[in-house]
Amino acid sequence: MLESEAGREGMRCQQLAAALGLQAVPTKVEGLRSKAKRLVERGWAVQVRPGVFTALGMPPG
Repeated sequence: MLESEAGREGMRCQQLAAALGLQAVPTKVEGLRSKAKRLVERGWAVQVRPGVFTALGMPPG
């Protein structure tokens, strides 16, 4: 899957941990999941499906 396709479809937190260079251990994955949910609440990200998150595009400016 191309990186741009992953961005549109979203990523699971385990995939996100690996992409960020973190170990995909439960403590890191759960921390990312918590942060991703906070970003959704603040309107900076979208939960595409349960457990799958993607960032919102930045408006030009």
